[in-house]
Amino acid sequence: MLLTATNIAQIIISAVLILVVLLQTKGSGFSGALSGDSSSIYRSRRGVERTLFQFTIGLAVLFLIISFWSSIQG
Repeated sequence: MLLTATNIAQIIISAVLILVVLLQTKGSGFSGALSGDSSSIYRSRRGVERTLFQFTIGLAVLFLIISFWSSIQG
């Protein structure tokens, strides 16, 4: 039962993490990522963009913790 709950939580968190990462890269443009445009790397994040960035980091850490927990329980 606990293993099923962690698997479901891991699936939900991974889907939300994918969505949040896609929302972040929406404004930067795909061609800038391929050509090595570094202008977006050094600028400061403000407002919603900063909150979204911090939320992404939190989700990634939570995903890693649940993945580690799931591998121990397995």
